[in-house]
Amino acid sequence: MLSEWSAECASDDPWIEVPWQSEDGALRWVDLRADPDALDEIHEADEHPALLAALRTLNATRSPVFTTKCDAWEMEEEELAAVRFDLMLDDEVAQAGMVSYIDLLWRERGVFASRHRAEQMMHRMERLSRDLPASLAKVEFVLRPAVIDLDGVQEGYGVTVYVKGCGVDRYEAEQRWGTALREVARMMRGVDPTSK
Repeated sequence: MLSEWSAECASDDPWIEVPWQSEDGALRWVDLRADPDALDEIHEADEHPALLAALRTLNATRSPVFTTKCDAWEMEEEELAAVRFDLMLDDEVAQAGMVSYIDLLWRERGVFASRHRAEQMMHRMERLSRDLPASLAKVEFVLRPAVIDLDGVQEGYGVTVYVKGCGVDRYEAEQRWGTALREVARMMRGVDPTSK
């Protein structure tokens, strides 16, 4: 699988925040570690079984991360053209595409609080994901500043994971995206943040 990582940590770049709530109060962060049944509140997970499976995997007891926000959508032509270019695909092979993002925070305090250690994890995830068995798919890891305000304010770093898949039609694109997302989630669940 094509894999890359970048950092978006400038003052005007988006932050990952926990907890969060939309202005109208309709959407909010749910702690899937403490309440796995709260997956019912995440509409995107209802619509996309692969996203539901990834959220379960990433919030499992032994997972080194937990999720804060997610979404999934069908790619517009401009985004699809960029993925075709990155994957060096002909137009007829990639006529449709699916993409998702999941914001994640490290449970290991040392990784969360240290940009250096967070970047080491980004390198490791990029390297490990290259060998995942997913075709016509791409994963991007974006390092972002993060704030957790649960038992006092803590600042550190999180990661937004974008998974993209394409195919000859929407059905194939969703299948390839779903396979890639499940593989990335399993890979991340198995990463040991305390090892070098």
